[in-house]
Amino acid sequence: MKQYSFKNVKAIFFTLFIALFSINLSAQDHFGGLALYTVRDDMGTDAKATLTKVAEAGYAYVEAAGYEDGQFYGMAPADFKAYLESQGLKPVSTHMGMVTLDNADQLIADTKAAGFEYFTIPVPPMGMFTFDRETRSMGMKGTMEEFANILTTIGKKCEAAGLKLLYHNHDFEYKKNEDGVVPIEYLLDNTDPKYVNFQMDLYWVTRAGASPTAYFEKYPGRFKLWHVKDMDEEGKFAPVGEGTIDFKSILAKKDASGMVKYFVEQDMTWDQKPLDVIKISHKGLEEIGFK
Repeated sequence: MKQYSFKNVKAIFFTLFIALFSINLSAQDHFGGLALYTVRDDMGTDAKATLTKVAEAGYAYVEAAGYEDGQFYGMAPADFKAYLESQGLKPVSTHMGMVTLDNADQLIADTKAAGFEYFTIPVPPMGMFTFDRETRSMGMKGTMEEFANILTTIGKKCEAAGLKLLYHNHDFEYKKNEDGVVPIEYLLDNTDPKYVNFQMDLYWVTRAGASPTAYFEKYPGRFKLWHVKDMDEEGKFAPVGEGTIDFKSILAKKDASGMVKYFVEQDMTWDQKPLDVIKISHKGLEEIGFK
């Protein structure tokens, strides 16, 4: 049996202590999530290298927005999950705007295989979403009853598979439609939280002139994920902490909202590179008090 001197044992203990300390320190530095839509061009060029940079920027988990032909960013679901884990990243949510009642089962199976917890629908599905290129305005066609029923049907499929369905908003859902109905309120009032909940995009709610915290109080526990997205004085997207949205007041109400996790997202970064912007936003998260 190999004998170790006190000096050797001390050296081994010190080495292990430093290694464990480094791991804990690294874990403390990594927090919060990133919506990969922010870095979509980089993901399209080299997904693996981009995910490495996302981890290096300090993020702990991600939301995908790149599913096509049964793959996430060109990787089979299990391979995508494995690569995220190799970088210390956790798959939490994926946007699945292409979902229909016909393909839902396959999309749900792939979402489950990739290790995600939340199946998030980013716009009214199945051709209901409308976008006017001239006015840049968004909306929907069809009835609210039909919309709520589609979400409920897919939500039941998700629940049966061990996933959670969320709907993500833009601004039009928080404004009265031509029938005088506020779409988000109709959905909140006419869906069962067992099957359908919501991802609140704080920028778009603010852009609509609505109060995030007022909705937290009126519909407690329904907003499981947030998109933390800032707005500059012109109303454009901005890095977190460099805009006008009062995130501290919103964060103070997180328990009422039901928020479990949150993601930085910036749809357009203008003259800045997305991989630089996500570093600025991560620092902003820390200064605001997100952890």
